[in-house]
Amino acid sequence: MKKLLHVLVATALGITSLLARAEDPNALRAKYAELREPLRSNSFGRAIHINSTETNDVLTGDIYAVLDYPFKTVSESLKGPGDWCDIMLLPFNTKYCHANGAGDAVTLDVRIGRKFDQPVQDAYQIDFAYKAVAASADYLESRLTAATGPLGTRNYRIAISAVPLDNGKSFMHLSYSYGYGFAGRLAMQAYLSTAGASKVGFSSAGKTASGEPVLIGGMRGAIERNVMRYYLAIDSYLVSQSASPQQRVDKQISTWFNATERYARQLHEMDRAQYVSMKRAEYERAQTALN
Repeated sequence: MKKLLHVLVATALGITSLLARAEDPNALRAKYAELREPLRSNSFGRAIHINSTETNDVLTGDIYAVLDYPFKTVSESLKGPGDWCDIMLLPFNTKYCHANGAGDAVTLDVRIGRKFDQPVQDAYQIDFAYKAVAASADYLESRLTAATGPLGTRNYRIAISAVPLDNGKSFMHLSYSYGYGFAGRLAMQAYLSTAGASKVGFSSAGKTASGEPVLIGGMRGAIERNVMRYYLAIDSYLVSQSASPQQRVDKQISTWFNATERYARQLHEMDRAQYVSMKRAEYERAQTALN
């Protein structure tokens, strides 16, 4: 039970659920117009907007972001399952990701574990079905789905969609969700009352008597930390594309760690040397399919 609790927490906090409703380019452009002001002026120091919900035993997190890259760059960099694995490996508790199959039968073998170095055989396996929904000159959408996870969690979904903006940048929506039952709720509540008791998210849950914002906690706080980790992973992957092929993995690792440290209250887990060493080994391991 203790091992499964760690796995559930890792799954819920660090990787993998993502995804979403069907979207279309017009709806995404309308969302950009709606969010133009909060994207321009916020506390993140980036053009992003985070939202989370918890309804009917389903947790959902969404992040909308302006990416500082032309749409063609975004589309070409995020067009395949291998790109997803490079992105998903960056958070602390993803131990392994490898794409298998071809065409309409591609799956990602993802292993989720604890936040420190851990043998991959001790991590929990989730098989994600990969689907490239759209890849046109003005719209990109990809999804990952998994029916089941640890401790009765279910319906893991990941989606990213993007459209070009007039200023040579791109607007992206990253969304994730998963459902949970009684056992999953108990495990998460146990985590949130112990190791996760001081953790917070990014949204404001109100203000103190002195007017300071109170950041949301609990399961929604966990979802918000997770979606931020994955947004930063996508951005770090895009940054790395300007490096030589031999330097890209190190560029991804370094950029992601630096970016998460800007939000250390929510995202700090370990020191740089430990993270870099762990991730280099995990990226090398991911080049080979596990037996």
